[in-house]
Amino acid sequence: MQLRTSERKSAKIRLSLQGAAGCGKTYSALLIAFGLVSDWSKIAVIDTERGSADLYAHLGNYFVLPLTEPYTPERYIEAIKLCENSGIECVIIDSCSHEWSGKGGCLEIHEEVTSKMRVPNSFTAWASVTPKHQAFIDAILQSKSHVITTLRSKTEYVLAERNGKQQPQKVGMAAVTRDGFEYEVTISLDIDDEHNAISSKDRT
Repeated sequence: MQLRTSERKSAKIRLSLQGAAGCGKTYSALLIAFGLVSDWSKIAVIDTERGSADLYAHLGNYFVLPLTEPYTPERYIEAIKLCENSGIECVIIDSCSHEWSGKGGCLEIHEEVTSKMRVPNSFTAWASVTPKHQAFIDAILQSKSHVITTLRSKTEYVLAERNGKQQPQKVGMAAVTRDGFEYEVTISLDIDDEHNAISSKDRT
């Protein structure tokens, strides 16, 4: 144990983009990634969104790593390591929400553990799930690459005034992931349906 003076060092970005469907998370992630590394061949998208990353191939020759179910934390970690070992400088995880609520994700693992217990106890079952999720978070935080994550948001419609008329507007609510995810990243941006990004956290 030793005291030292504080020192600001260059660090890899851990950026989270969250919003409702169609707000522009994937497209924005790709543009930000290119802004960070200035080379499409150094960018990879871990794609759980059934090929959505390929929709923007006109931007440049980035890499895509399709990730299908089961969306276990271990498979996400394996994908991150594969990108790192391939010389990728910016990894986009599109989306992290499947690790939590997708087929084979943490919520489903928790349900399976609970059902197998002789005396079902939902709280106790988290003891075997939390370390898996934390290992996934650690893989992001300890990555040698920049990491941009996208998160789906629960969607709600509100009435908003546009051109003097009341019109329904889609807004993103809570991100679909475990509570506290935003505390782990360097920057967290909420994107609305008009593609405006609002910073809810920025430690740069």
